[in-house]
Amino acid sequence: MQANELKLAAGEGQGSEPLIFKPLGIDTWQEHVIYLHPDCPVCRAEGFTAQARVQVRIGEASLIATLNLVGAPLLDTGEASLSASAAQALEARAGDVVAVSHAPALESVRALRAKIYGRRLDGAQIDSIISDISAGRYPDVYISAFLAACADGRMNRRETVDLTRAMVHSGERLSWSHAVVADKHCVGGLPGNRTTPIVVAIAAAGGLVLPKTSSRAITSPAGTADTMETLTRVALSAAELRHVVERVGASLVWGGALNLSPADDILIRVERALDIDSDAQLVASILSKKVAAGSTHILIDVPVGPTAKVREDRDLERLEAAMRHVAGAFGLHILMVRTDGTQPLGRGIGPALEARDILAVLQRTVAAPPDLRERSVMLAGALLEFCGAAPRGAGEKAAGQLLDSGAAWRKFQAICEAQGGLRVPGEAIFRRDIVAPHAGRVIAIDNRHIARTAKLAGAPMRQVAGLEMRVRVNDEVRAGQPLFTVHAQASGELDYSCSYALAHPAVSIEPH
Repeated sequence: MQANELKLAAGEGQGSEPLIFKPLGIDTWQEHVIYLHPDCPVCRAEGFTAQARVQVRIGEASLIATLNLVGAPLLDTGEASLSASAAQALEARAGDVVAVSHAPALESVRALRAKIYGRRLDGAQIDSIISDISAGRYPDVYISAFLAACADGRMNRRETVDLTRAMVHSGERLSWSHAVVADKHCVGGLPGNRTTPIVVAIAAAGGLVLPKTSSRAITSPAGTADTMETLTRVALSAAELRHVVERVGASLVWGGALNLSPADDILIRVERALDIDSDAQLVASILSKKVAAGSTHILIDVPVGPTAKVREDRDLERLEAAMRHVAGAFGLHILMVRTDGTQPLGRGIGPALEARDILAVLQRTVAAPPDLRERSVMLAGALLEFCGAAPRGAGEKAAGQLLDSGAAWRKFQAICEAQGGLRVPGEAIFRRDIVAPHAGRVIAIDNRHIARTAKLAGAPMRQVAGLEMRVRVNDEVRAGQPLFTVHAQASGELDYSCSYALAHPAVSIEPH
């Protein structure tokens, strides 16, 4: 809509000229921002100041954005600009008329404030908060406050059920005609633990239906969706997802493109910046997506280790109790599987590097990491038994046969082809080894330091960035032997990551 086609604009009624959209190409990731000149008519008329929350409209489309003030020469008083995410959401074009007004008052902020002060919220209060978050009405500072107020055991089980329900109601729900709709999820916290694509391929080859939707990374160097995106298209619509599942029996897609529990994707974005993932948010995040995806039987992999997300068995017991309570409220069947979280799994850490491990296991090459293969087969076998596709005690053997026969690899190829085609993951330009300072035996590997090093190298935003592990616990090493290799796409990120790695050794070596 051009300026000469529409005269209704911000500031009309005060006799001001309309504001005209000027693209500036500013990327603020997923946060909506509007840029105005501090002396523009609407700022004078409405008394807007920097960081105000305002409603922005172009034609019939509108959203809530944070106001930033920008002077000449970038903007004149009659111009407005938008962050890339806001411009895309409003389908803004140069010359469009932009209307700006005060954002509506948020009643849910009273509930948010109550939670900050430690009060229990009822279902209606939680629903109002999640509704405003999913509608884009909350700035990141409000979302951060909500996440912090709910962390560290400050949400009870009833609140967690209500949070899960509100997140389900925030988006669409899928339904299937099958009595058993399987899913597999890992709570995270273990670098390189990319078993899900392998498990899905094996289980689907064994006859299970798995409309698998995954999140992007929250606190890790790669999520399943990040890794799968290096191999195939993952941003499918609900109709495309249904077509894929009906055609090949399974999918491996990003849940954020499906509008399934969209509030969760917003919360994940802020959690990633805060590097937190509390029990209540973890349970609600996982189960809201499973309910929305129409799953009935869910295997949940929980790595336990001193530097994993779940550090001790008592933490697992607490998480399992919460997970079972919430799952029961929605009629879900869950199987929690404790796995070893003392060290990274596989060799690659980062989207493309993990994808190469997945391909190696499925193709049964000599480069396949034995630990990744072993755990994937174990989990797939447990899922086959849990869903009735294999007799009790025979699941792991059946899973191994499906992998060794090539059936799982053929199924994985079929899934990728149905989603848009299978491609080869890329490789980083820059690499550098971090070596052993002395000879000895590897006695521990710190998952958190490994994950941090990989993220500083650029993962997951740069798909080819990350780490390639060269040793495991109990390996004997000599002085100068590579412990892991840092992969980066920019020399600055390589230096930054390696500096951190040298200052925070992730591999502990006991001297001889």
